[in-house]
Amino acid sequence: MKTRIVSLKSLVITLGLLFAGMMAFAQQPAIQYFRPYDQRGINKFETSKEDTVEFDGLKLRLGAGFTQGYQNLKHSNGLTSSALYEMGGGFALAQANFNIDVQLADGVRLNLVSYMSSHHHNEFWVKGGYLQVDKVSFMKSEFMDNLWKNLTLKVGHMEVNYGDAHFRRSDGGHTLQNPWIENNIMDEFSTEIGAELYWHKNGILAMAGLTDGEIQGNVSKPASGAVRKPSLYFKLGFDKQLQDNLRIRLTGSMVSTKSSNSNTIFGGDRTGSNYQYVMENGPVSLTGNAFSGRFNPGFRDNVTAFMINPFVKISGLELFGTLEFASGNSAFENGEGTSYAKESNRKANQTAVEALYRFGNHEKFYIGARYINLATTVAEGYSATAAGTRYDVSINRTSIGGGWFVTRNVLMKAEYVNQKYNDFKDTGGLSRYYQGEFSGVVIQGSIAF
Repeated sequence: MKTRIVSLKSLVITLGLLFAGMMAFAQQPAIQYFRPYDQRGINKFETSKEDTVEFDGLKLRLGAGFTQGYQNLKHSNGLTSSALYEMGGGFALAQANFNIDVQLADGVRLNLVSYMSSHHHNEFWVKGGYLQVDKVSFMKSEFMDNLWKNLTLKVGHMEVNYGDAHFRRSDGGHTLQNPWIENNIMDEFSTEIGAELYWHKNGILAMAGLTDGEIQGNVSKPASGAVRKPSLYFKLGFDKQLQDNLRIRLTGSMVSTKSSNSNTIFGGDRTGSNYQYVMENGPVSLTGNAFSGRFNPGFRDNVTAFMINPFVKISGLELFGTLEFASGNSAFENGEGTSYAKESNRKANQTAVEALYRFGNHEKFYIGARYINLATTVAEGYSATAAGTRYDVSINRTSIGGGWFVTRNVLMKAEYVNQKYNDFKDTGGLSRYYQGEFSGVVIQGSIAF
């Protein structure tokens, strides 16, 4: 009964916000250096330095993202007495985001996103907010104005710009810019407190970022033997429209945290998966089993990761790839607070390839396919008093799908997915993945403005 009341409450809040937002939609103001939430934001990554909006005072823009999904998935594993949750076709809890964007000064804007309804947090929850500075006319310095022509500064509690895959992922109710139903198997996403400095010129992008390395502020003293260190991350890339029908983008990213109480670069999502309850043992709960279908390698103490993302668009054909190499450990594996020695870093490598064809007036339709493979070493049974075991596993996913933009703010999409778990053992905490597999169809309706 409590879950039903929470769901109804979330739905009422969501519908109320959407109604209010749609009433104001016709008068949405133009914001400088802004990445739209609707179809216009597809294949836009970092905001550019193109100054296309004239500043004429403070502006407030309210927006939202709303997603309702239907899934019919089946799962199984190789255990003789399987305890997997019994699934049938049905609607998942609707998810909704509330977006606030404010033009504060010429070239200075604020972004604040909140989750109103999600699979992990049922309550209203702030994702984060940041200040973006593309002009520094408030400094009254010609030298600084000239210097800042190619610079952008972001400061706040914000989404870490590691790689390009996070620009195409589903984020709570904001799913319209993801052509697929779900994100990568190893989902690269976290919000941390820090700053990013960008340099753009002639299609070249360079970025350096520094954060506290944790998903939220923390002033507590680390446990004995532990050390809290910041995260450093970098991105270098090229993005150019070479011809009217040819665009090429190639970026390389790197993130590194030497020590953290709880690093979440592969587990920072607080909204949840769009494949609900797959490969989960029953009984299940909405918040307790929110990330089904994903896999977090558990590099919570230290992590170093590299990602390469090629993107090519030739007329309606669109190719996007992810090549990722990560390594790290948990605190126990590093010997913190234990009676045994530090272990060597484990590794996790992920490859994702997707091909889409967009067609119709304003590319309102698309079809495509995607393949993802994650190969990683897992760690089980580590505690303060005993070392655990490690072994190699892999997970692969094949997706075939398509979508229809009813308007630039409304998307209907559907996907057939098949995901397999390889080399997991039939004992231990990960035994539910032993010879595991799920497949079926998921349909989503998305609204964003």
